[in-house]
Amino acid sequence: MAELGLNEHHQNEVVNYMRFARSKRGLRLKTVDSCFQDLKDSRLVEETFTIDEVSDILDGLQTVVHSEVESELINTAYTNVLLLRQIFSQAEKWYLKLQTDISELENRNLLEQVAEFEKAEFVSSNKKPNPEQVKPKLTPLHEGASDLLHKEIARLQEENEKLKSRLKTVEVQATSALDEKSKLERALRDLQIIQDQKFDTTQDISELENTVAALKCQFEKTLNDSTANQKSLEENLVTTKHELLKVQDQLSMAEKELEKKFQQTAAYRNMKEILTKKNEQIKELRKKLSNYEPDD
Repeated sequence: MAELGLNEHHQNEVVNYMRFARSKRGLRLKTVDSCFQDLKDSRLVEETFTIDEVSDILDGLQTVVHSEVESELINTAYTNVLLLRQIFSQAEKWYLKLQTDISELENRNLLEQVAEFEKAEFVSSNKKPNPEQVKPKLTPLHEGASDLLHKEIARLQEENEKLKSRLKTVEVQATSALDEKSKLERALRDLQIIQDQKFDTTQDISELENTVAALKCQFEKTLNDSTANQKSLEENLVTTKHELLKVQDQLSMAEKELEKKFQQTAAYRNMKEILTKKNEQIKELRKKLSNYEPDD
């Protein structure tokens, strides 16, 4: 590797371009010098000039120099574009894609390195160009290398197609495997749901059995309590009946005793006599009434 970080062949190409650029730069500098010389020869013939005359002379010189510098800068830019076109064209023949970093064009360290390289190659040693190293243009690819390159490209394309086909097959298999996995996951979820439901059903049955057992115990307790209450009620009913009969007997005896005592009173005797007389009178009236009834 040389000073610019390139191999010998590429460095020689750089030297050739720098030699071309130096020659173009020298021609443009001579043109600028001639502009000043022409101004001296054509305009500076008087010993004294007014301010307006000096201003007019400088404006004319500025216009000429500006035109020459602008033309040189434009030509340099176009030249660089053509150089890049040659390099990119050669790279495209080999199916390469080159990239450039525009920001590196203003790297002061690299610019100083190129200046030192130019100084070493042209200024210090005043080297003469080596006819064997001077190449006016990039060497085109020969037909044999191009044929080999196309064959290699065709082989790679064929291999790429095979890989694409294998990739497609693998994708189909992967999709099928994913579908199968999804089916298994759904089946597993369904089975888990069924197991959960079965567990819930078993738990519900157990809770129901416990509830039935508790209700049975409560019913038996209630039945026992009802039986005891029934016996107590029956006993109370018998006792009440006996007491009722006893009270009825006492009431009957009291009524008889009351009637007996009433019959023994004077009011009762007077009422009885009155009732007896009334009955006799009714009988006599019925008898007289029967005498007045006509015979049939």
